[in-house]
Amino acid sequence: MKLSNFGNKFTQDAGINSLMVDLGEAMKDENSLMMGGGNPGYLPEVQQMFQRELQNLAGDDQAFRNLTGIYDPPQGDKAFREALAELLAAEYQWPIAADHIALTNGSQSAFFMLFNMFAGKFTDGSYKRVMLPMVPEYIGYADAGLAEDFFISRQPLIEMTGDHRFKYHVDFEQLNIDDSIGLLCVSRPTNPTGNVLTDEEMARLVAIAAEKDIPLVVDGAYGLPFPNLVFTDAQPVWDEHLILCLSLSKLGLPAVRTGIVIAAPEIITALSTINAILNLAPSSFGPVLACSAVRNRQILQLSEKVVKPFYQQKAQKAVEILDRELTGIPYALHEPEGAMFLWLWLRDCPAGSDLLYRRLKEIGVILVSGHYFFPGLPDDWEHARQCLRITYSQDDRDVEKGLLLLAKEIHAIYGC
Repeated sequence: MKLSNFGNKFTQDAGINSLMVDLGEAMKDENSLMMGGGNPGYLPEVQQMFQRELQNLAGDDQAFRNLTGIYDPPQGDKAFREALAELLAAEYQWPIAADHIALTNGSQSAFFMLFNMFAGKFTDGSYKRVMLPMVPEYIGYADAGLAEDFFISRQPLIEMTGDHRFKYHVDFEQLNIDDSIGLLCVSRPTNPTGNVLTDEEMARLVAIAAEKDIPLVVDGAYGLPFPNLVFTDAQPVWDEHLILCLSLSKLGLPAVRTGIVIAAPEIITALSTINAILNLAPSSFGPVLACSAVRNRQILQLSEKVVKPFYQQKAQKAVEILDRELTGIPYALHEPEGAMFLWLWLRDCPAGSDLLYRRLKEIGVILVSGHYFFPGLPDDWEHARQCLRITYSQDDRDVEKGLLLLAKEIHAIYGC
């Protein structure tokens, strides 16, 4: 089979493909322990809300037809966009309206479109790249560019916050943003580490974007204002130079694939045109299902009162287990500030994280090797091969079982 450059690029081995294959197989295999993906846990209150809404829609002929039988415009369901704009304007005084919002079939497709809108080869012959101001960053970014040499990134500053704790910070002195950068991108909370960029760091990044007149994409799939998997003090941010990407996935609707992009209207218009070419229209299912929760603010209440405490408690349990079981190991955990992951740094590890991933997979424990999360960075940073991303979102008993097996394997590798 002969493939084009596009075909060859997007059929090669990719970290996000490996992750999703593992996730799909493990979630349906009762003998596997899924501790690597971002599949949300089961929250009865959230599921019951969406189930009731779906029953109401199914019982209303016109509503059901709107849900399943009518294409939305390329910008997405208008009622949902209007409700969300009203919520954000009222709650945070953001000067936005429905024309500041576009919907996509999941955040992944939004990143693909946005990255390639602002980076790559330009008609004037110039070439621009996406800068990740701090890695590690989301595994799904790495293969989203249509061109090669698409990303450039910077190592973080590492602050040791305790004997077995650390936190990443943006090293602003090393950013060096010139005309070759077309876009900045960060996730908040950061996937994979759970790091939450401080309000000060966000303000500095927004100021840099404004000064250079380039967009700053903020991936808020786990963040503010919903699903609010943020365990530290942080404020939601939007600015005319900022593109905020939200999602319904981590709220409890990963299968409906609803990405939400909030940006200046001219960006939304361009994104919607590309959306039409690639997808005709985004799915109606998620927006229609969630519209009432947005309109009555229940989406914020559930995020604050149900979703955040659920994951925060699970994080605390997982941390306690690892602290107990890794006694004698030179490990450090990134401060668990948000999302649904722990980021484990195995200092001076005799084996790389990829080997540990393969050994764990053989015994049915599925997590993700840390080396996938450093796109745009040269391969010679040893730290990148000493880290693992661990998901704690699933059943507590399975999480504990997986962590015990992980700790046993780590002790075996260190020989202690």
